[in-house]
Amino acid sequence: MKKLRTNNNGISLIELIVTLTILSILAMLVLPSVQMSSKRSKELELRRDLRTIRTAIDDFRKSSDKITGPPPSGLSKSGCPKTLTQLVEGTDFGDVSGVKKKFLRRIPLDPFHPVVKEGGPEWGLRSYTDAPDSTTWGGDDVYDVYSLSEDTAIDGTKYKDW
Repeated sequence: MKKLRTNNNGISLIELIVTLTILSILAMLVLPSVQMSSKRSKELELRRDLRTIRTAIDDFRKSSDKITGPPPSGLSKSGCPKTLTQLVEGTDFGDVSGVKKKFLRRIPLDPFHPVVKEGGPEWGLRSYTDAPDSTTWGGDDVYDVYSLSEDTAIDGTKYKDW
């Protein structure tokens, strides 16, 4: 009698289902940590961008405070820039050289509110005369910036309050 040979080189349907089940469980465990890591990196980017813009505003104000005599045209009474683009385009502080002093290469983009308008990326602005928690800009100058995102950070605070 001839013996039939069976080919056992393949995988069974049950083995395939078990493998796919294990892979899907592992994917469900890894996905939240990947999402959290992405959000954390965006938060670090937002903090860095806010620090960069605020430092540029402070440096502008320090340069403005060094002016003796009447301020040149284009400067606000408070010594802060009138717009964020003034930090990029530069300002003549009345130096003998007449060279415009620039404080930013470009206006950073808010990672949680990446809206760009004609003047550059959109940020919430506060002027020197505005209240510290004001959500409307007085328009006189730019004393502070904040994110326009309504989202909540990992630590439970709102991005707009940073």
